[in-house]
Amino acid sequence: MTHSKTLIVVTGPTGVGKTAAAIGAAQQLGCEIINADSRQVFKGIPIGTAAPTALEQALVPHHFVQIKNLDEYYSAAQYEADVMALLPSLWTRGDYAVMCGGSMMYVDAVCKGIDVMPDVSDEVRQSTKQQYLDQGLAAMLAELERLDPDYYAIVDRNNPKRVVHAVEICRQTGTTYSSLRTGKVKQRPFNIVKIGLNMARDALFERINRRVDSMMRLGLEAEARSVYGLRHLNSLNTVGYKEMFAYFDGDMDRDTAVARIKKNTRVYAKKQLTWYARDPSITWCTPQEFTATLEAALQHIST
Repeated sequence: MTHSKTLIVVTGPTGVGKTAAAIGAAQQLGCEIINADSRQVFKGIPIGTAAPTALEQALVPHHFVQIKNLDEYYSAAQYEADVMALLPSLWTRGDYAVMCGGSMMYVDAVCKGIDVMPDVSDEVRQSTKQQYLDQGLAAMLAELERLDPDYYAIVDRNNPKRVVHAVEICRQTGTTYSSLRTGKVKQRPFNIVKIGLNMARDALFERINRRVDSMMRLGLEAEARSVYGLRHLNSLNTVGYKEMFAYFDGDMDRDTAVARIKKNTRVYAKKQLTWYARDPSITWCTPQEFTATLEAALQHIST
C-alpha cells in the first residue's frame, strides 16, 4: 500500500454494530461516511433498513443515505460509479474516508470493481419486469436456463434481482450474461483497509432479535403500511417488509410475522458471513476490538 489516501471499509453481518464503529472511526479521523447498504439508499423506509438516524448523520456527514425513491432503479454498477465520482472531493478534505455497510455487492463494486454491462433499454427492462410479475421467479429461471445455461448453473436462484438482471442483459445484447463477466479486479488509486465485525453466533442472533423488537417499537408496522401499495417494487423485496406485507394480506398473524422477520434476518446474516469467507483481505474483530484493529491497520500502512 503506497497511496496517500485510504478507504476504510467497515463491514460484517447485519446487526453486529457497524454504524457505531464507523461513526467512531470517522470522528477520530475527521472524515465522512459512505453508506454501503443497498436498501438504505431508498427514501421512506428508514426503520426497517436501520438507516443512520438524523442524530447519527449530524455527528458525521453520510453519503448515499435515502437518496432514491422506492421506484427508482439503482444497481451496484451505478453505486460504483457514484462512489468513484464522490471520492476525489472527499480526498480534498482529508486522507481518509469510511465506507460502512453489509451489502456485499456494493462493497465489492468499490473495492474490486464490477464488469461494465451494456445499458438496458426501458423497453427491455419493463417487459422483463412484467414477465417476472406475471409469471414469477420460476419462469424467469427457466428463461435464464435457456438463454445462458452457464450463469444459470451458478446464480443464486432465490435472488430475483440477479436472475431478472441476467435475463435483461441476455435480451438486450443477444449474447450470454456469463460471457460479459470478466471477474477482473480493478486497481484503485487509494489504499483499502477492510475490517469485518463479528461476534459469537448466539450473541449476534440475540442482537438481531432485540433489534427487530426495537424496530417494531419504533413503528416498523406503520412504515410498512405506508408503502404497502408499492409492495411489488424490488426495493421492498427485503426482510422486514415482505413479512409485514404477508401479515397485512392475512397470510400470517402479527406475532408470526415478527418471528419470521427475526428468523429471516438471522438467515441473511449467515449468508453474509458465507460470502465474506471468500475474501481473505478482511481483518476480523469484535466490535470491542475495532478501534485497536483499525489503529494497527493504519499503522501498517504508514510503515
